[in-house]
Amino acid sequence: MSERQLHLNAFIYPAGHHEAAWRHPDSRPDRIYDVTYYQEIGRTAEAATLDAVFFADGPALRTDVRYNAAPGLEPITLLTAIAAATSRLGLIATASTTYYEPYNLARLFSSLDHISGGRAGWNIVTTGTDLAAANFGLDRHPDHTERYARAREFVDAVVGLWNSWEDDAVVLDRAAGIYADPDKIHRIDFRGEYLRVRGPFNAARTPQGHPVLVQAGASNDGRAFAARYAEAIFTAHQRLEDAQTFYTDVKRRAREFGRDPGHVKILPGISPFIADTEAGAHRLQREFNELTVPEYGLGQLESLAGQSLRTLALDEPVPVELFADAGDVTDNAASRRQVIAGIVTRERPTLRGLLHRLAGARGHRVVAGTPEQVADTIEDWFRHGAADGFNVMPPYYPGGLEVFTDTVVPILRSRGLFRTEYTGTTLREHLGLPRPGSAAAN
Repeated sequence: MSERQLHLNAFIYPAGHHEAAWRHPDSRPDRIYDVTYYQEIGRTAEAATLDAVFFADGPALRTDVRYNAAPGLEPITLLTAIAAATSRLGLIATASTTYYEPYNLARLFSSLDHISGGRAGWNIVTTGTDLAAANFGLDRHPDHTERYARAREFVDAVVGLWNSWEDDAVVLDRAAGIYADPDKIHRIDFRGEYLRVRGPFNAARTPQGHPVLVQAGASNDGRAFAARYAEAIFTAHQRLEDAQTFYTDVKRRAREFGRDPGHVKILPGISPFIADTEAGAHRLQREFNELTVPEYGLGQLESLAGQSLRTLALDEPVPVELFADAGDVTDNAASRRQVIAGIVTRERPTLRGLLHRLAGARGHRVVAGTPEQVADTIEDWFRHGAADGFNVMPPYYPGGLEVFTDTVVPILRSRGLFRTEYTGTTLREHLGLPRPGSAAAN
C-alpha cells in the first residue's frame, strides 16, 4: 500500500446528482423523505470504508420543483439518524454562517459529534442565494464581502466555544461530589463587528476535539477563508490543469497562515457513469440526458451565468462572449461561471449540449467509462497534484453509489491507493488530521 492514501466521500443528493435522475427507473425519488433510505446509503458507504457521507443544504427552495425533486430534509438531523445505523462513517453537513447563530450551530454539531462517537464535520458556507433573506426576515441578502467577514467571526466564535472546555475539565469524582472543574471551563467573551458570544459552551469537548471544518468555495475570499480554517475543501474542476492550479494555490495559502498543507485535504467532485464498456457508459449518460427538461436546465444555467439566455436557440452554439467577465473570481458564482466559460471556449457547444454537460453534476467533473477508466482518472488527479481525494457524486442513487463501491473501490485498493479497512474511529482519523487542542492549549 502506498504511503499517501485517497480520501473518498459519498456526496448524497437524494435521487442523484444528474438533474434528471428522479425520472430514471433506477432512482428512488419516492424515498427521498424516508430515513431508512439514507441509512441504507450510509451502510453502503461504510461497507466500502469511505471517509464520509456529505449533504449540501441551503435555507431556501432553490429547485424548480415542477421539474425536479426537492431535497428538503435538514441534514444535521438526518446525519444523526445515519449515525445510529453506522459505526465508523464520517458525517458532514452544510450549515450557513449567515443564517445561523454561533451558539446554536456549535450545539448542533457538537451533539452530532458526541452522538456519533467523533464522526462529525461542518461544511461552512455563507449561502449564495438571496432567496434566503426573506425567510429570515431580512430585507436583503448580505453581499459577498460582508458574508465572508461575518463567516470569519462566526468560525472563530464557534471554535472558541468548542474549545472552551479543557480536555480534562470533566472530573467525575463521585466520592468528592465533583462532576467538573469550573476552573477548566472558560468564557470566550468573543466580540466582533457582527457577532458577540460570551460563552462558555454548555457541553464538554467531543471525541475528536471538535468537528472537522470543511469548506466549499473557490472565490478569492473563499480560497483565503479555506486556507485559514478548512481541514477539507470541496471544489469543482473540469480539467486536471485547473485542479492543479487550485490545489497549489490553496496549499500555498495554508502554508502562509502557518498551517501544515498536508492537513488541508482538497476533494474535487467527480460524477461517474460506469458500465462494463466505455460505449455502455456513454449510452447510460445519454439515457439520463434524454430525460432532461430544457426549461429546468436553462433556469439552472441562468442562475450560474447570472444572466438571461432566453434569446438563444437550443441547437445553436453558445456565444463565447456571454461569459467574457468570468475571469474575475470575486465570488463563488463567478468561480462556477469560470468553469462554464471554459467549457464554452474549448468545446463550443450548442445550448442543448451545454445544458447536457451541466446536467450531470452542476459543473463538477463528469466521467463516463469502465471501472478501470474511472479509477484511472481518480489516480491521475491524485498522483499529479490535483486532489487528495474526491467527493463522489453518483448520477443516480442508490445504484450509482453501489456500482462505484462494488467496481471502482476494489481497483483503487488493488493499486494501493485506498484503505481496505478503517484504522480509526473518528473522521479526523480517517482524514489523517490532528486532534485540535482545548482552551489550555490555545
